[in-house]
Amino acid sequence: MAPKPAPSKPSVAVFDMGGVLLDWNPRHLYRKLIADPAEMERFLAEVTTSRWHSDQDHGGDPATATQRLRAQHPGKEALIEAFYARFDEMCDHSFPEMAELVEHLHAAGTPLYLLSNAPAFMDAWLRGPAHRRHPFIGRFSDYIVSGLVLQSKPDAAIYRLACRAGAFEPGDAVFIDDVLANVDGARAIGMAGIHHRSAAETIAELRALGLPA
Repeated sequence: MAPKPAPSKPSVAVFDMGGVLLDWNPRHLYRKLIADPAEMERFLAEVTTSRWHSDQDHGGDPATATQRLRAQHPGKEALIEAFYARFDEMCDHSFPEMAELVEHLHAAGTPLYLLSNAPAFMDAWLRGPAHRRHPFIGRFSDYIVSGLVLQSKPDAAIYRLACRAGAFEPGDAVFIDDVLANVDGARAIGMAGIHHRSAAETIAELRALGLPA
């Protein structure tokens, strides 16, 4: 099926979180726990792997996943436990120019939504604790977290769910993500899409679409 035509002037902005607004990275936590950088990289590559974690983005239970992984790696139980117990520390760093962009759009009256592939517990974090660490997160009208809604990017269902949550049509919105496949997924249902590579490029593209970036 060919992608639907992109809107000419969207009025709603939907943002991805990790890689766009926050520098989500397990290394922000594990540098505190593993002194040797090479050992840390081995742990992340061989134990708490991206594939293991992505299961929780798609609705897996972090407690069950942690228990199973602990059993597979004797001696590393505490390090494995820290992955989800201290997950917020992986989200300590925002991208300042993107935080400023969110504040600017909010001040101009642009409705803002956040759509993230993340474990279910991140929904509660985004709606409360994140506002203290990153006040700009509080500017979003709603948050759609894949692990909670049991839908994930780039499947069409999660973009449609975001539209229903905000009571807007796909053609009313632009979606910003650092993963091109996710942007293509949004475009396929009729949203405008911006493949985020830098704050300057994203701001320029938003302005080209007529948004007050």
